[in-house]
Amino acid sequence: MSSKKEYIRIRGAREHNLKNIDIDIPRNEFVVFTGLSGSGKSSLAFDTIYAEGQRRNMEALSSYARQFLGQMEKPDVDDIQGLSPAISIDQKSTNRNPRSTVGTVTEIYDYLRLLYARVGIPHCPKCGKVIEKQTVDQIVDVLMAMPERTRIQLLAPIVRGRKGEHVKILDNARRSGYVRVRIDGNLYDLSEEIKLEKNKKHNIEIVVDRLVIKEGMEQRLSDSIETVMGLTGGLLVVDVVGGETMNFSQSFSCPDCGISIDEIEPRSFSFNNPFGACSVCHGLGFKMEFDVDLMIPDKSLSIADGAIVVIGWQSCTDPKSYTRAVLDALAEEYQFDLKTPFQDLPENIQDMLIYGTGGREVKVHYIGKRGEGYYDVAFDGLLRNVQRKYRENHSERQKAEYESFMTITPCDACKGKRLKPESLAVTVGEYNIAELTQLSVRRLIDYFNDIQLTERQQMIGKQILREIRGRIGFLNEVGLDYLSLSQATATLSGGEAQRIRLATQIGSGLVGVAYFLDGPRIGVHQRDAE
Repeated sequence: MSSKKEYIRIRGAREHNLKNIDIDIPRNEFVVFTGLSGSGKSSLAFDTIYAEGQRRNMEALSSYARQFLGQMEKPDVDDIQGLSPAISIDQKSTNRNPRSTVGTVTEIYDYLRLLYARVGIPHCPKCGKVIEKQTVDQIVDVLMAMPERTRIQLLAPIVRGRKGEHVKILDNARRSGYVRVRIDGNLYDLSEEIKLEKNKKHNIEIVVDRLVIKEGMEQRLSDSIETVMGLTGGLLVVDVVGGETMNFSQSFSCPDCGISIDEIEPRSFSFNNPFGACSVCHGLGFKMEFDVDLMIPDKSLSIADGAIVVIGWQSCTDPKSYTRAVLDALAEEYQFDLKTPFQDLPENIQDMLIYGTGGREVKVHYIGKRGEGYYDVAFDGLLRNVQRKYRENHSERQKAEYESFMTITPCDACKGKRLKPESLAVTVGEYNIAELTQLSVRRLIDYFNDIQLTERQQMIGKQILREIRGRIGFLNEVGLDYLSLSQATATLSGGEAQRIRLATQIGSGLVGVAYFLDGPRIGVHQRDAE
């Protein structure tokens, strides 16, 4: 091998305040730019070398790929030679999305989802017993136990939450002799033309049989169930007329509680997917709700003196405003005074102002720019009014203003764990996926080193476990052993976010890459600064 040192050669760099800089930077070395604020460190590293590396990288892509990435401007430099593909790791790129966690940005959570889907042991979300696959005979027994004369439809779910028009699927069902199909909860006749929205997710279920439960029909029921299972690969939906829909699976069911859960897939553990996310908080883990105490902070004030401070209600103090006209009409109808301190109003009046009149209309007299008139108005109440305004508002600034009158509380259904009960009932070792992500990185390393799995689980999860151990090891090496994978990225400091990105990039295993770190000591503990 040649011992000649390789360099990134920069000639005539004039970006921002750089004065025609010529410099040779050694490749495959750890290079630090130091200097006073404004001396051109970032201009040389990020705006010149990194920007040109990115631009050349993009030019190597196909024209089809480039149209999605946009045009990158060439930095003000005469020539750069010896460039590698460039990756920027700065502290300003923290993801503030409330759905984003340490686990998702490092991609460790993706591997955990795969691990739980492949080797996880499902339990009944109600009684906690391990649940196993159902046979056709067991399903027949459950259905035959229903009251006689119960009308049911056996449905084959052939499309579940997939985008597209699904023309071929519907044609195949038509040619196979099926007459009806249920799409997104609505029944259609297959003889009519069915046009689905291409970019919307759809659920399509073929109506295989319509039955009335009675003695001696076990054979027909068994044959129809087998037909459904053949179409769907082991899934059955039973639509009970006038009752709840029942899901059956040849995969997993609790014989005691009669609870069936869907086939376990990686998306079953994603809080960003409807198949895994808690149906109450939609995977956020918390609820944001308007708080009356924040909207009316000083209850010793009257409404006329500005007791209600939430955005859009400050006009209560203006006798000429429409909001005040509505409140005047309410005061006349319910016989109270707007100048009475809010805390001194009768309880039923306070409730009416907060929750509305329940559909009862009042006659509002209002003089506006278009003239004078009398209007019949059913008052929604302060709470529903601001909820509607917040929902319909498209201004991020105003939404943030509304959110200052909200309180954040953990979701009652999932207790902040973000997932459906069925997903939380799957375990690997002693923990479900939410409990596992709440452990610190330090404890995770010990847990995965000591985890006891069956021979079959070891065989299936061997490569996934290797990837997980490697990635949490990198987090530990950059000094983030105290974080948990469930921690929201919005709560991280700039230095922590930067080190997470560094651990993610190191974990990708790429070589020959130029990494650009902006202020790499920011957020680093003094013991790590060396």
